[in-house]
Amino acid sequence: MRIARATYLISAPTVAGCPAPDRPEVCFAGRSNVGKSSLINALTQRKSLAKTSATPGKTRMLNYFDVDGRWYLVDLPGFGYAKVPESERRRWDVEMTRYFTTRANLRLIVHLVDARHEPTALDRTFWDRLLEHALPFVVLLTKADRISGTLAGKRKTDAAALLRTLGADVPVLLTSAAANTGLDEARTLIGRFLQPH
Repeated sequence: MRIARATYLISAPTVAGCPAPDRPEVCFAGRSNVGKSSLINALTQRKSLAKTSATPGKTRMLNYFDVDGRWYLVDLPGFGYAKVPESERRRWDVEMTRYFTTRANLRLIVHLVDARHEPTALDRTFWDRLLEHALPFVVLLTKADRISGTLAGKRKTDAAALLRTLGADVPVLLTSAAANTGLDEARTLIGRFLQPH
């Protein structure tokens, strides 16, 4: 899949503020500091399309981008940042569940996991939530350029095996925004989910 144009559209504080579900959308989710903004910018080939918050975990918006006038790319806030008050974390957890279960045009959830580390308890909890609601997702291991090829391959194999133990046979790709690793493969995979049902 080729991306010719990607532009910022709107930041919605709640699901009620999201654009009309008039086209397919793909959302990107992951823990804070996993490299989500960098990967989105690399995939769309736009240097500063997705911006990094000065205070990770503070921003609580669903950031919408128009891609080629055909689909929405949605950048979700990073989850798991310790400085967010518990009440705010609970509120946002409810809002995210509402987003995942009510957006009829949501075609794919792209879950980013830092390749330098094994999936955390937060990552596994997120997988459980997606599986509970039978939501389509793929896993992109980010920052693969920062570890050896051998370790990167092991991380990919281990993540795929862990997902299978949970009953999820989903694609797992190694990516790097800095080295352009796996970007074409990721675009192709996303394009597949954007095809008409």
